[in-house]
Amino acid sequence: MDLGLKGARVLVTGSTKGIGRAIADTFAAEGANVGICSRNQADVDNAVTAIKAKGVAAFGSSVDVSNGPALKAWVEDMASRLGGIDVVVANVSALSIGQDEESWEKEFSTDMMGTVRLVNAAMPYLEKSKAAAIVTISSVSGREVDFASGPYGTFKAAIIHYTQGLAFQLAGKGIRANSVSPGNTYFEGGVWNQIKDGNPELYKAALALNPTGRMGTPQEMANGAVFLASKAASFITGTNLVVDGALTRGVQF
Repeated sequence: MDLGLKGARVLVTGSTKGIGRAIADTFAAEGANVGICSRNQADVDNAVTAIKAKGVAAFGSSVDVSNGPALKAWVEDMASRLGGIDVVVANVSALSIGQDEESWEKEFSTDMMGTVRLVNAAMPYLEKSKAAAIVTISSVSGREVDFASGPYGTFKAAIIHYTQGLAFQLAGKGIRANSVSPGNTYFEGGVWNQIKDGNPELYKAALALNPTGRMGTPQEMANGAVFLASKAASFITGTNLVVDGALTRGVQF
């Protein structure tokens, strides 16, 4: 299937490793030009070089998405370099599961406001696009109560609500908005790799919950996100795509 992404101008936050990197790589493989960011400039530079090797334009810089002015400046810089914006993917998470106020504040400023500010900064460019799409990365923790049901789960649920609101509000402008809710996703250096090494009992319990007998891969999450952003999904907006290998039990209507 041709996803119709060749030449698309795409921004992906938190895109030098894990799910975000897989999303950026998959867009590039489809012929899209990509703007990326993370908090580590060396990681950004390495990722930009690898993405350019796929034959597309790629740019990036170090950004903390919880810093509103810095995030807006990054969006404007990427839009200038790419010649506009067709797609934004809000991927960054603070991964804060503690119940202390600092964890709540981190999740709000990074996950929630990082998403809202990305969309707001990109909106003038999206409104000029002929195939504009917003994809937010939520989590199955936003759908059900689990060990991350504190600030992480709360704001992941809020992101789904926010995204579906955008879908309704922006439909008349031809801008689509969808979210992806990954299940447990394993990759080297990722949170589940750390849990496997540091808390093997929790890792074993989490693995046992999935009837597939394994965790997902970043590529499997990226496939869903890139599809939702593509022209192949031109009449899909306001949906929350769960990619979890039947991990969650709740029925989603």
